[in-house]
Amino acid sequence: MNRIGFIGTTVLILLALLASTMFVVDQRQFGVVYQLGQIQKVITQPGLNFKLPPPLQNVSYIDKRLLTLDSMDTEPMLTAEKQRVVIDWYVRWRITDPQAYIRNVGLDENAGATQLNRVVRNAFQEEINRRTVRELISTRRETLMADVKREVTESVKGAKPWGIDIVDVRITRADYVESITASVYGRMEAERKRVANELRSTGAAEGEQIRADADRQREVTVANAYRDAEKVRGQGDAEANRIYGEAFGRDPQFAEFYRSLDAYKASIGHKGDVLVVDPQSSDFFRNMRNAPSRR
Repeated sequence: MNRIGFIGTTVLILLALLASTMFVVDQRQFGVVYQLGQIQKVITQPGLNFKLPPPLQNVSYIDKRLLTLDSMDTEPMLTAEKQRVVIDWYVRWRITDPQAYIRNVGLDENAGATQLNRVVRNAFQEEINRRTVRELISTRRETLMADVKREVTESVKGAKPWGIDIVDVRITRADYVESITASVYGRMEAERKRVANELRSTGAAEGEQIRADADRQREVTVANAYRDAEKVRGQGDAEANRIYGEAFGRDPQFAEFYRSLDAYKASIGHKGDVLVVDPQSSDFFRNMRNAPSRR
Protein backbone atom coordinates (compact mmCIF):
# COMPACT_ATOMS: atom_id res chain seq x y z
CA MET A 1 0.00 0.00 0.00
CA ASN A 2 2.85 2.33 0.80
CA ARG A 3 4.38 1.60 -2.58
CA ILE A 4 1.09 2.25 -4.41
CA GLY A 5 0.58 5.50 -2.51
CA PHE A 6 4.09 6.61 -3.32
CA ILE A 7 3.59 5.86 -7.02
CA GLY A 8 0.26 7.72 -7.05
CA THR A 9 1.74 10.72 -5.32
CA THR A 10 4.65 10.77 -7.75
CA VAL A 11 2.30 10.61 -10.75
CA LEU A 12 0.22 13.48 -9.40
CA ILE A 13 3.33 15.58 -8.82
CA LEU A 14 4.55 14.86 -12.33
CA LEU A 15 1.14 15.75 -13.81
CA ALA A 16 1.03 18.99 -11.84
CA LEU A 17 4.56 19.80 -12.96
CA LEU A 18 3.66 19.05 -16.57
CA ALA A 19 0.49 21.16 -16.33
CA SER A 20 2.51 24.10 -15.00
CA THR A 21 4.65 24.01 -18.14
CA MET A 22 1.67 24.34 -20.51
CA PHE A 23 -0.50 27.35 -21.22
CA VAL A 24 -3.05 28.31 -23.86
CA VAL A 25 -3.10 31.66 -25.63
CA ASP A 26 -6.54 32.84 -26.76
CA GLN A 27 -6.97 34.51 -30.15
CA ARG A 28 -8.03 37.69 -28.32
CA GLN A 29 -4.83 37.93 -26.26
CA PHE A 30 -1.07 38.20 -26.30
CA GLY A 31 0.78 35.74 -24.09
CA VAL A 32 3.83 37.27 -22.33
CA VAL A 33 6.33 34.83 -20.80
CA TYR A 34 8.48 36.21 -17.97
CA GLN A 35 11.73 34.63 -16.82
CA LEU A 36 12.93 35.84 -13.45
CA GLY A 37 10.93 39.07 -13.87
CA GLN A 38 12.18 39.79 -17.40
CA ILE A 39 10.19 39.37 -20.62
CA GLN A 40 11.52 36.21 -22.23
CA LYS A 41 9.13 36.02 -25.22
CA VAL A 42 5.73 37.19 -26.49
CA ILE A 43 3.25 34.73 -27.98
CA THR A 44 1.11 36.41 -30.66
CA GLN A 45 -0.55 33.34 -32.21
CA PRO A 46 -3.33 31.40 -30.44
CA GLY A 47 -2.73 27.82 -29.37
CA LEU A 48 -1.02 25.56 -26.84
CA ASN A 49 2.45 26.62 -25.69
CA PHE A 50 5.10 25.42 -23.24
CA LYS A 51 7.32 27.12 -20.69
CA LEU A 52 9.45 26.29 -17.70
CA PRO A 53 7.57 25.63 -14.47
CA PRO A 54 7.22 28.43 -11.90
CA PRO A 55 9.09 30.20 -10.47
CA LEU A 56 11.48 29.93 -13.38
CA GLN A 57 8.96 31.24 -15.88
CA ASN A 58 5.51 32.79 -15.54
CA VAL A 59 2.95 33.91 -18.12
CA SER A 60 0.53 36.86 -18.22
CA TYR A 61 -1.98 37.97 -20.83
CA ILE A 62 -2.69 41.30 -22.50
CA ASP A 63 -5.80 42.06 -24.56
CA LYS A 64 -5.10 42.48 -28.26
CA ARG A 65 -8.66 43.57 -29.20
CA LEU A 66 -9.80 47.07 -30.07
CA LEU A 67 -10.32 48.91 -26.77
CA THR A 68 -12.52 51.92 -25.96
CA LEU A 69 -11.55 54.64 -23.52
CA ASP A 70 -14.33 57.02 -22.43
CA SER A 71 -13.61 60.38 -20.84
CA MET A 72 -13.18 60.01 -17.09
CA ASP A 73 -13.81 63.56 -15.85
CA THR A 74 -16.05 66.54 -16.49
CA GLU A 75 -13.65 69.37 -15.78
CA PRO A 76 -14.47 72.43 -17.94
CA MET A 77 -12.14 73.68 -20.67
CA LEU A 78 -11.70 77.23 -21.98
CA THR A 79 -12.39 78.14 -25.61
CA ALA A 80 -10.76 80.94 -27.58
CA GLU A 81 -13.45 83.38 -26.28
CA LYS A 82 -12.78 82.22 -22.68
CA GLN A 83 -16.04 80.32 -22.52
CA ARG A 84 -16.09 77.36 -20.13
CA VAL A 85 -17.29 74.20 -21.88
CA VAL A 86 -17.54 70.55 -20.92
CA ILE A 87 -16.94 67.82 -23.49
CA ASP A 88 -17.40 64.05 -23.50
CA TRP A 89 -15.16 62.02 -25.77
CA TYR A 90 -13.96 58.51 -26.45
CA VAL A 91 -10.81 56.96 -27.97
CA ARG A 92 -10.55 53.63 -29.80
CA TRP A 93 -7.09 52.08 -29.34
CA ARG A 94 -5.30 48.75 -29.33
CA ILE A 95 -2.02 47.28 -28.05
CA THR A 96 0.31 46.31 -30.92
CA ASP A 97 3.69 45.83 -29.19
CA PRO A 98 3.31 44.11 -25.79
CA GLN A 99 7.00 44.43 -24.89
CA ALA A 100 7.07 48.21 -25.46
CA TYR A 101 3.71 48.55 -23.72
CA ILE A 102 4.83 46.68 -20.58
CA ARG A 103 8.16 48.47 -20.51
CA ASN A 104 6.82 52.03 -20.93
CA VAL A 105 3.19 51.92 -19.76
CA GLY A 106 2.21 49.09 -17.45
CA LEU A 107 1.32 45.45 -17.02
CA ASP A 108 -2.38 45.64 -17.99
CA GLU A 109 -4.91 47.62 -20.03
CA ASN A 110 -5.99 49.79 -17.08
CA ALA A 111 -2.51 51.32 -16.81
CA GLY A 112 -2.63 52.34 -20.47
CA ALA A 113 -6.16 53.72 -20.13
CA THR A 114 -5.17 55.91 -17.18
CA GLN A 115 -2.15 57.41 -18.94
CA LEU A 116 -3.97 57.72 -22.28
CA ASN A 117 -6.82 59.63 -20.58
CA ARG A 118 -4.32 62.27 -19.40
CA VAL A 119 -2.73 62.62 -22.86
CA VAL A 120 -6.06 62.88 -24.68
CA ARG A 121 -7.43 65.45 -22.23
CA ASN A 122 -4.33 67.63 -22.61
CA ALA A 123 -4.61 67.42 -26.40
CA PHE A 124 -8.29 68.41 -26.29
CA GLN A 125 -7.53 71.31 -23.94
CA GLU A 126 -4.83 72.60 -26.29
CA GLU A 127 -7.02 72.37 -29.39
CA ILE A 128 -10.14 73.81 -27.74
CA ASN A 129 -8.12 76.80 -26.51
CA ARG A 130 -7.54 77.68 -30.18
CA ARG A 131 -11.17 77.46 -31.26
CA THR A 132 -14.45 79.25 -30.64
CA VAL A 133 -17.62 77.57 -29.37
CA ARG A 134 -19.12 77.76 -32.86
CA GLU A 135 -16.13 75.97 -34.36
CA LEU A 136 -16.23 73.37 -31.59
CA ILE A 137 -19.91 72.62 -32.09
CA SER A 138 -20.27 72.77 -35.86
CA THR A 139 -17.92 74.25 -38.41
CA ARG A 140 -14.55 72.73 -37.42
CA ARG A 141 -15.48 69.83 -35.18
CA GLU A 142 -14.09 67.17 -37.53
CA THR A 143 -10.84 69.09 -37.90
CA LEU A 144 -10.51 69.36 -34.11
CA MET A 145 -10.91 65.60 -33.64
CA ALA A 146 -8.38 64.90 -36.40
CA ASP A 147 -5.87 67.28 -34.77
CA VAL A 148 -6.36 65.67 -31.35
CA LYS A 149 -5.83 62.21 -32.85
CA ARG A 150 -2.62 63.40 -34.53
CA GLU A 151 -1.27 64.91 -31.28
CA VAL A 152 -2.11 61.82 -29.23
CA THR A 153 -0.49 59.56 -31.86
CA GLU A 154 2.67 61.67 -31.77
CA SER A 155 2.74 61.44 -27.95
CA VAL A 156 2.39 57.65 -27.78
CA LYS A 157 4.93 57.07 -30.55
CA GLY A 158 7.57 59.50 -29.25
CA ALA A 159 10.97 58.81 -27.74
CA LYS A 160 9.50 56.02 -25.60
CA PRO A 161 6.80 54.34 -27.73
CA TRP A 162 3.82 52.98 -25.85
CA GLY A 163 3.36 50.08 -28.23
CA ILE A 164 -0.25 51.09 -29.05
CA ASP A 165 -2.17 52.41 -32.07
CA ILE A 166 -4.77 55.20 -31.84
CA VAL A 167 -7.61 54.18 -34.16
CA ASP A 168 -10.12 56.98 -33.62
CA VAL A 169 -10.89 59.99 -31.43
CA ARG A 170 -14.45 61.32 -31.20
CA ILE A 171 -16.41 63.99 -29.32
CA THR A 172 -19.80 62.72 -28.15
CA ARG A 173 -21.02 65.87 -26.39
CA ALA A 174 -19.99 69.51 -26.11
CA ASP A 175 -21.89 71.84 -23.78
CA TYR A 176 -21.48 74.86 -21.55
CA VAL A 177 -20.87 74.33 -17.86
CA GLU A 178 -24.04 74.05 -15.78
CA SER A 179 -24.06 77.65 -14.55
CA ILE A 180 -23.71 79.03 -18.08
CA THR A 181 -26.14 76.47 -19.48
CA ALA A 182 -28.88 77.69 -17.14
CA SER A 183 -28.26 81.27 -18.27
CA VAL A 184 -28.24 80.27 -21.94
CA TYR A 185 -31.49 78.31 -21.55
CA GLY A 186 -33.00 81.30 -19.73
CA ARG A 187 -32.12 83.63 -22.62
CA MET A 188 -33.43 81.10 -25.13
CA GLU A 189 -36.69 80.80 -23.20
CA ALA A 190 -37.06 84.59 -22.97
CA GLU A 191 -36.41 84.93 -26.70
CA ARG A 192 -38.96 82.23 -27.53
CA LYS A 193 -41.52 83.93 -25.28
CA ARG A 194 -40.83 87.27 -26.95
CA VAL A 195 -41.35 85.74 -30.39
CA ALA A 196 -44.51 83.97 -29.19
CA ASN A 197 -45.95 87.20 -27.74
CA GLU A 198 -45.10 89.04 -30.94
CA LEU A 199 -46.86 86.38 -33.00
CA ARG A 200 -49.89 86.51 -30.69
CA SER A 201 -50.05 90.31 -30.98
CA THR A 202 -49.74 90.15 -34.76
CA GLY A 203 -52.41 87.46 -34.91
CA ALA A 204 -54.77 89.45 -32.66
CA ALA A 205 -54.33 92.57 -34.82
CA GLU A 206 -54.92 90.62 -38.00
CA GLY A 207 -57.93 88.96 -36.40
CA GLU A 208 -59.44 92.33 -35.49
CA GLN A 209 -58.80 93.57 -39.00
CA ILE A 210 -60.46 90.50 -40.52
CA ARG A 211 -63.47 90.83 -38.19
CA ALA A 212 -63.82 94.55 -38.98
CA ASP A 213 -63.65 93.84 -42.71
CA ALA A 214 -66.23 91.06 -42.35
CA ASP A 215 -68.57 93.37 -40.38
CA ARG A 216 -68.17 96.06 -43.04
CA GLN A 217 -68.91 93.60 -45.83
CA ARG A 218 -71.93 92.31 -43.90
CA GLU A 219 -73.30 95.84 -43.48
CA VAL A 220 -72.75 96.59 -47.16
CA THR A 221 -74.39 93.30 -48.19
CA VAL A 222 -77.39 93.86 -45.90
CA ALA A 223 -77.78 97.46 -47.12
CA ASN A 224 -77.61 96.39 -50.76
CA ALA A 225 -80.10 93.60 -50.12
CA TYR A 226 -82.46 95.99 -48.31
CA ARG A 227 -82.15 98.50 -51.13
CA ASP A 228 -82.92 95.84 -53.75
CA ALA A 229 -85.81 94.50 -51.66
CA GLU A 230 -87.32 97.96 -51.27
CA LYS A 231 -86.90 98.56 -54.95
CA VAL A 232 -88.67 95.29 -55.78
CA ARG A 233 -91.33 96.00 -53.15
CA GLY A 234 -91.94 99.48 -54.60
CA GLN A 235 -92.23 98.07 -58.09
CA GLY A 236 -94.65 95.44 -56.78
CA ASP A 237 -96.75 98.03 -54.94
CA ALA A 238 -96.86 100.22 -58.04
CA GLU A 239 -97.92 97.27 -60.19
CA ALA A 240 -100.53 96.25 -57.60
CA ASN A 241 -101.89 99.78 -57.42
CA ARG A 242 -102.08 99.89 -61.21
CA ILE A 243 -103.96 96.61 -61.30
CA TYR A 244 -106.23 97.71 -58.45
CA GLY A 245 -106.85 100.98 -60.23
CA GLU A 246 -107.80 99.25 -63.45
CA ALA A 247 -110.02 96.76 -61.62
CA PHE A 248 -111.69 99.33 -59.41
CA GLY A 249 -112.15 101.70 -62.31
CA ARG A 250 -114.48 99.23 -63.95
CA ASP A 251 -116.86 99.20 -60.94
CA PRO A 252 -116.33 102.14 -58.52
CA GLN A 253 -119.18 101.07 -56.26
CA PHE A 254 -117.70 97.58 -55.79
CA ALA A 255 -114.28 99.10 -55.22
CA GLU A 256 -115.62 101.30 -52.44
CA PHE A 257 -117.38 98.29 -50.89
CA TYR A 258 -114.22 96.15 -51.11
CA ARG A 259 -112.12 98.82 -49.45
CA SER A 260 -114.66 99.16 -46.63
CA LEU A 261 -114.35 95.40 -46.07
CA ASP A 262 -110.58 95.83 -45.73
CA ALA A 263 -111.23 98.59 -43.20
CA TYR A 264 -113.63 96.37 -41.24
CA LYS A 265 -111.07 93.56 -41.26
CA ALA A 266 -108.29 95.86 -40.04
CA SER A 267 -110.52 97.34 -37.29
CA ILE A 268 -112.37 94.36 -35.92
CA GLY A 269 -110.61 91.43 -37.58
CA HIS A 270 -108.95 90.11 -34.42
CA LYS A 271 -110.34 88.41 -31.35
CA GLY A 272 -111.01 90.87 -28.57
CA ASP A 273 -111.31 93.97 -30.83
CA VAL A 274 -113.98 96.40 -29.58
CA LEU A 275 -115.41 99.26 -31.66
CA VAL A 276 -117.82 101.74 -30.06
CA VAL A 277 -119.79 103.54 -32.83
CA ASP A 278 -123.41 104.07 -33.86
CA PRO A 279 -124.05 101.76 -36.79
CA GLN A 280 -127.11 103.80 -37.89
CA SER A 281 -125.42 107.18 -38.10
CA SER A 282 -121.72 106.42 -38.60
CA ASP A 283 -120.31 106.63 -42.13
CA PHE A 284 -118.03 103.73 -41.20
CA PHE A 285 -120.94 101.27 -41.62
CA ARG A 286 -122.58 103.11 -44.50
CA ASN A 287 -121.65 100.41 -47.04
CA MET A 288 -123.00 97.75 -44.72
CA ARG A 289 -126.33 99.53 -44.48
CA ASN A 290 -126.50 100.15 -48.23
CA ALA A 291 -125.25 96.74 -49.29
CA PRO A 292 -127.32 95.41 -52.20
CA SER A 293 -129.61 92.60 -51.27
CA ARG A 294 -129.32 89.26 -52.94
CA ARG A 295 -132.20 88.14 -55.03
